[in-house]
Order: sequence, then structure tokens, then C-alpha cells
Amino acid sequence: MERSKVVAYITGAISIILAIAYLLLVSILDFRGEMLPAPQSQVTGEISIASVSISGEAMHPGGGSQTGFYG
Repeated sequence: MERSKVVAYITGAISIILAIAYLLLVSILDFRGEMLPAPQSQVTGEISIASVSISGEAMHPGGGSQTGFYG
């Protein structure tokens, strides 16, 4: 038998095995029953995201002499 036919049979067998395993997994997960929604949090508050901007003016207030890394 040619090498290409052997490779085709092996990849076909792997494909069929994966398909059967997938169907079994889906069947098991479906058998567990109805999916319930996630519980809602009891904490009622807003979530805010802070934004910080860093500039040379904020780092050196008053406009004094600003020496950088290069002197």
C-alpha cells in the first residue's frame, strides 16, 4: 500500500475518533440538565476606572529646573 493511503487512513481514523469523542462530551454535558444563570452580586455599587496622566508638569510642579536623564 502506498504511503499516502496509509496517512489518509490514519488521519481519517483520528478524525472519526475525535468526532465520536466530541459527540459523547456534548451528550454528557447536555444530560446534566438546564443551565442556570450565574448568581447576581448582592453588592450594588458602580465600578469606576481611574485614569492617570503623567506629564512633565505634573512631575515638576512650580516650573523649577528640570534636568532629564541626559543632563
